[in-house]
Order: sequence, then structure tokens, then C-alpha cells
Amino acid sequence: MKISQLVGPRTSEVVAAEDPVPGPAQVLVEVLASGVCTSDIGPWLGHDPAAEPLRLGHEIVGRVVDSGRDAGRWKPGDLVTGLGGEGFATLAAMDAHAVLPVPAGIEPAHALGEPVADLEEALSRTGIRAGDRVAVVGLGFMGLGLVQLAKRHAPGLLVGVDPDPARRERALRLGADLVFAPDELPEEYRTQTTRAGDARLAVVLEATGTTGGLRTAGSLVRPFGTLCVVGYHHTGDAMMDMDLWYKAVTVVNGFCPDRTRLMAAMRDAIGLIAERRFSYEPLITHRFGLDGVDDAFRTMTEAGPDFVKGVLVL
Repeated sequence: MKISQLVGPRTSEVVAAEDPVPGPAQVLVEVLASGVCTSDIGPWLGHDPAAEPLRLGHEIVGRVVDSGRDAGRWKPGDLVTGLGGEGFATLAAMDAHAVLPVPAGIEPAHALGEPVADLEEALSRTGIRAGDRVAVVGLGFMGLGLVQLAKRHAPGLLVGVDPDPARRERALRLGADLVFAPDELPEEYRTQTTRAGDARLAVVLEATGTTGGLRTAGSLVRPFGTLCVVGYHHTGDAMMDMDLWYKAVTVVNGFCPDRTRLMAAMRDAIGLIAERRFSYEPLITHRFGLDGVDDAFRTMTEAGPDFVKGVLVL
């Protein structure tokens, strides 16, 4: 097989390697698509050339070509997606208990199970209800996915917040009712202005991964509301405004370390994809080949107005 591996900062190479042999509870898949995730930017930017090469790619869609003795429910030719690793390759071994079938009629690049499972699992713990006033702060890939997922719960108001006008326009097309730049938010969304009611939001979904975005998100939550931190806060202290304490806000950690919960969320999310109630089509804006891993990460870091998410298509 061929596999892309990091050999230094911002430097990948495609090498030949032995085909993986699936373990007893694994399936071997021919990789058809593999999403490029922001969580891998750090390793791509700073991989030590003296260290062993690093193999990335965990958002896999593939065609089963072989299976271990305890994975017989999967047959050659089955299209699957799920939780995996070393997916920037032509072949990948995956846990047979951590893959699900790709819905009929959905192309592989639009069937990435892992990212939408992360979003759906996080959203499931917010207690969102029909009629709730909801905001999504940060309208990149994760935020736009959350707009789609939140919309199906019939919020009374769905607000998108992002400084980029192109991202705000996309959010409107995907179901947001109103969009604002952070410095243009109505004052009543941040403070209680009347005794008759509070215009702040019941559920706020933070998807920026920045302390500034987290601060904006916290300011929008009403007393006894919920702030869900979905953004990938991999650097800095991610300080929270102590006003959340005085407002008795419930803070939900959007990260889920439990594979069982993620697979349950993935099952639900793939069902939404099958029903065309969630779509990757407006989110996958850039495609690359196996030799384009560095281009994919470079495009992500530059994040021009036409970029949402990149996928390797093999």
C-alpha cells in the first residue's frame, strides 16, 4: 500500500508500506476518503524530524476488502465509515465494532462518520428543546455542522456568530435565522434589559477553539442556560468568564472520550445523512489526493473565505 507520513514540520512524504493485516476483530478497508482535521494541525506544524514519522488521518470512509475471524458480519465491498487511524493511506485496518455502513446514494467524501458523531454527541448533552433560543459561535466546519444539527430541534431562534461575512452567509443558507459579527451583537443578547423577558440565549454552542470566542459565547448565555464548549481548545488556558458562575450556567464539555457514546451518536448522525437532514455537501469545499496532504493542511491554516473543510479523496 501507499501511506502519507509526517517527516518534519509541514513536510509529508508518500511511501510504500506492507499492507495491514486485519486482527481478529478488525476490517481492512480500501480508503476512499479521509477528512483533514484541525486537531492534526499541531503535529503537522511542529513534527520533530528526529522522531519517528507520524501517520495521521482518523476520519475514514472505505470499502471493506478483508476482515478478521470475529468480524464476519462485514463483507468485501461493504462501504463503511467510523473511528480509525492512519487513514492518509490507500489501506487502513479499523475496529469492526467502530464502523457503520455508509448510506446508499451518499458519496464517500460526504459520509465522514467521525466528525459529525463528535458534533451530535456534544449536542445531545445540551438538553436543547424545541422553542429554545440557540446560538452557534464560530461558523467554520464545526459551527456550520452544528447549525444543521441544531436546526432539526426546531429552535425558536437560531443565531450564528462569526467575524467572517462569507461564513455568516453560509450559516444563513444552512438554517440560521440571524447572523452577526461578534462586535455587532445586539446589546440585549448580552445583558438583561427588561423585567418582562431575557433576550439572552438558552443554549450557546462554542465552536471557535479560541479564548476570545469562548468569552463571546459565555456572554450570550442566559441565567440557568447551557454553554457547550465544542471548539478544539488545544492551546492556551481557555479562561472562562466567572459571570457564568453568577448566572448559574451549565457548562458542557463537548469532547467525548468514550467510543461507545461516539458510535451511538454516529449511528444517529448517519441516519440524518441518509434522510438528507444533514449534508456534508456544502461543507466539503476542497479535495486533495494522497500526495496533497501538505497542501490540505496549508489550505486549512490559511482558511480563505472559500474554505470550510478539506478531504483526501483516493
